[in-house]
Amino acid sequence: MTISTHRAIKTSLKVAFIAGLATTAFSAAQAADLRGKGPVYKAPVATIYNWTGFYVGVNAGLGVSSNRSALAVPATPSAETFMLGAQGGLVGLQAGYNWQSGNWVIGAETDIQWSGQRNGNTCINACIGGAFGVIDTAVTWFGTTRARVGYANGSVLNYYTGGVAYGGVRTTITEAVGGPAGAITFSNSRTGWTLGSGVEAALGGNWTGKIEYLYVNLGKTSAAFTLSGNANTFSTEHRNHIFRAGLNYQFGKAGSMLAAAPASDWRGLYVGANVGSSLGFNDTRLAATGASNERFLLSPRGFLGGAQVGYNWQAANAVFGVEADFQGSTSKDNQTCVIGCFAATPSIGTIEQKTPWLGTLRGRVGYASGSALFYLTGGLAYGNVKTTITETIPTGAGIITVDAKREYLYVDLGSHGVNYTLGGVAHTFSTDTHQHIFRSGLNYHFNQPIVAKF
Repeated sequence: MTISTHRAIKTSLKVAFIAGLATTAFSAAQAADLRGKGPVYKAPVATIYNWTGFYVGVNAGLGVSSNRSALAVPATPSAETFMLGAQGGLVGLQAGYNWQSGNWVIGAETDIQWSGQRNGNTCINACIGGAFGVIDTAVTWFGTTRARVGYANGSVLNYYTGGVAYGGVRTTITEAVGGPAGAITFSNSRTGWTLGSGVEAALGGNWTGKIEYLYVNLGKTSAAFTLSGNANTFSTEHRNHIFRAGLNYQFGKAGSMLAAAPASDWRGLYVGANVGSSLGFNDTRLAATGASNERFLLSPRGFLGGAQVGYNWQAANAVFGVEADFQGSTSKDNQTCVIGCFAATPSIGTIEQKTPWLGTLRGRVGYASGSALFYLTGGLAYGNVKTTITETIPTGAGIITVDAKREYLYVDLGSHGVNYTLGGVAHTFSTDTHQHIFRSGLNYHFNQPIVAKF
């Protein structure tokens, strides 16, 4: 028996807060006599900047992990595949050294971070009555030692970075299969690698500020163990996405590192394009009356690209603006299988979730430093989230699609769900939509750049 159901969920618009986005624009313009042509943004002293030397600093930000995992209990029998993820704040320290030759800067940096990333919301293996498998996962700390290679445009440095990563990860499984519950914890320090990029700009004196993204890969944990007399096999990846802002103090710069460059002219209309990636962190529940009540994470991931248009107003270093964008996305999670998923069992629930498009309309407020603009932005967002459940039970099989309009740009996008009946068994499905988007863009400004004349 096949049941086909399509449930439309109405569009919702919410206020979204997008923390810590930064953009950098560059212009090469000849100095001109600007009298009668608008304001001149001029630094109080000459803008000589030397990146060479030692520095130390602090940082804070957000970490999000999304790890493909599997837990098999042949006696049940079950062999479910799902995402384990943890998210939370982080703070840390960094130190490094730069060498500069012309506009090119190379360096080395090391950091150590405390992490509050954790998620204990996963419950599989039926998760009803005396049959359950609760999984708690956390990233407790991590650090990196990296090379940096960048291009300096005066007081602004754009760079790429990569190297060795290390950290502490912990996973606890509490399981019961028709008897007393047992628990096992995998807690260890792991090593791996990291890649990322960032932008750093002078704030005046010996101080610089930076915004940075890092992808941290700490490998994979695989284990075979016994809980409450039942053999288990478990595996999970350790992947982490880090977005953080930092403040550095540069040593030994008297006479060579002076005030930040004059702020570029950000006023007026602009259009542009962007590319990036997205990562979902969507708490989900699938319940079948009398049979299961499982909770797990859906994590659509993929690439996105789009266009934006906006307008800025500027007063000295303060910049205010509005921006709208529209994105196409390949974001998808199609590897989740719950409710048994053992080849010999009749109960299998595979779930696919994707976000094919999204858009936003936002305000922006920022601080211009030389040719860099650091800003916060937030506003309305909208998009499409589609979830398809394919399920087989002893008395029937069917496919159901939940198609919902939702918003985004790191925000809680709310919850959508549906009640349905398959093979005479009532089901309840619900999923949150939490998105993390990392993207880079290029804008064309229609104004005439204004550069101070010395």
